[in-house]
Amino acid sequence: MSAHASDAYLDTRVSLMISRLLDADAIARLAQLDLPVLAQRLGLEALLDEQPSVRARSRAIEQSLIQLLLSELQVLIRPMRGAEHELLLAWGRKFALYNLKTLLRGKLHALDPQHIREQLFDLPELIRLPHQRLFGAENVEELLRLLEAGPYRQIARQAREVYAQRREPFALEAAIDQHYHISIAREAAACEGHHAAPLRTLIGILFDRIDLLWLLRFRFCYKLPPSETFYHLLPSPGLLHRKRLLQLAELGSLEQVLAALPGALQEPLADCTNLAEVQRSLDRLSARAIEQVLHRSPSAMARALAYLIRREQDLGALFALLQGRLLGLSQSVIESALDLAPPDCRWPRAA
Repeated sequence: MSAHASDAYLDTRVSLMISRLLDADAIARLAQLDLPVLAQRLGLEALLDEQPSVRARSRAIEQSLIQLLLSELQVLIRPMRGAEHELLLAWGRKFALYNLKTLLRGKLHALDPQHIREQLFDLPELIRLPHQRLFGAENVEELLRLLEAGPYRQIARQAREVYAQRREPFALEAAIDQHYHISIAREAAACEGHHAAPLRTLIGILFDRIDLLWLLRFRFCYKLPPSETFYHLLPSPGLLHRKRLLQLAELGSLEQVLAALPGALQEPLADCTNLAEVQRSLDRLSARAIEQVLHRSPSAMARALAYLIRREQDLGALFALLQGRLLGLSQSVIESALDLAPPDCRWPRAA
């Protein structure tokens, strides 16, 4: 398929798929439904009836929603070749990395193999890990080395090097997360022509949000020093470039970090007093920016990636709602989780 035809296919597909997205009013209406009605509305009643426990039901729902998202990913990449195909595939590999983390935790804590298998997502062949080979690995290092022969080689190599130096589960998973996002930026940078600038804008939006949340969490929740915090952050093509991140990591409180942000981030976050408020404000800010890309970008690739990001957020909201109903949580807690009500938490202020 020619590049022009591929763009036309993507534009048409994304325009059709946009109708599946949920706005705040739709989520609020769904949040008023009890579990049987909600399950029927979403076509999940049979799935819930088949599972014997709350835990099994929750797992089956999560698996079903992930399969739905990845089926849409496969529709979008069907006509693609080259860098565009690799970019969307790189984005989808996050779900295989969830499985990788499960396997690594199993090795680190000597968990029962059957328990590990029950925690793995069933994924399509194009992103699936070689589970049987990985189960046979004697330890974390061998498991990661086995992955270095395939499409996850760069992530696996970096994770293995970090683990060899640090021997810490946190550092291992942080390295996986960091290099997963770096792989997305690398594939986006390989997309040329009219895709380049819109994709750079979209990656900047994503990375700015991730960097600020990671910076605040690592510095003030995990109490990491500035140098280690900076080491775990992403080189963003957006507002939070490396020099600015280095400066922010040196600051001593959430209030100081927020006050030092560039104007486009500082104003929306000015009234935040805790991490939950920062995350909610960032989510709203990035959602508006993603909507701009989704509806106005001249790049079909940027629109496709923006759609997948939005769709994942919607399905995450549906999972949170269903999980809340399964666990019998109060309406106020569920609405807080869905950003329909203020969170009930406070940030520990600096001494």
